[in-house]
Amino acid sequence: MTPLTIAAAQSISVAGDLAANIALHQRFIQVAAEQGVQLLVFPELSLTGYERGLAAELAIAPEAEVLQPLRDFAREARVTVVVGMPIRLSDDSPVLIGALVLGAEGSLGVYSKQHLHPGEEVAFAPGTGGSMLTLGGDSVALAVCADFSHASHAAGAAEQGADLYAAGVLITENGYAPDTALLQGYAGTHSMTVLMANHGGATGGWESAGRSAIWASDGSLIASAPGTGNVMVVACRDADGWTGTVVDVMEA
Repeated sequence: MTPLTIAAAQSISVAGDLAANIALHQRFIQVAAEQGVQLLVFPELSLTGYERGLAAELAIAPEAEVLQPLRDFAREARVTVVVGMPIRLSDDSPVLIGALVLGAEGSLGVYSKQHLHPGEEVAFAPGTGGSMLTLGGDSVALAVCADFSHASHAAGAAEQGADLYAAGVLITENGYAPDTALLQGYAGTHSMTVLMANHGGATGGWESAGRSAIWASDGSLIASAPGTGNVMVVACRDADGWTGTVVDVMEA
């Protein structure tokens, strides 16, 4: 097995404040680089918060100039970063829930949430997914929240050869047990490492459960956050297997 270090960024978004959230994302990326992280995944709509009422106003084109400083920061840190943002693919297209892949080498990838949660249709249209990422010798499939509630989504990723299934989510306390049981089950069933990046605090009127986690391909837990807050769950793979740790981003 080739060495690999991945991390779930459990961030607390400021509602609708793109500048403040970019600054926080940069802090996470800085700490991730210090930890040797190669792939850092943020929660659903991390750059704006889960603010359905603001989505149309905040939605941008994936290549918008406002995100260039963050793209540059990721490239300079040599970390591939997946961030959540409302997007429009053209001026007159509907708003999608996007996961933008800011490549360590400066590239830009786009994933759009395919399966909407009930109630999201008032602000968003279903997306079309996106291509898998290549990270050294590993293939990475992305998911955004409700995508993973459809077993066919994870199964499709596995059929395409995904070694890692990485989901940016918003999961509350009530949904945490069943949702994490699903994700852990996918790890064991499909022999994929599974990463879940949850929000670190309240967003869009919802109280996030935090407790972001990463499971190995046999379904065993590598590491999980103990609760809410701005923390990073890091998993490192070497010849002996996986080890995990949780880093307090504001104190690192």
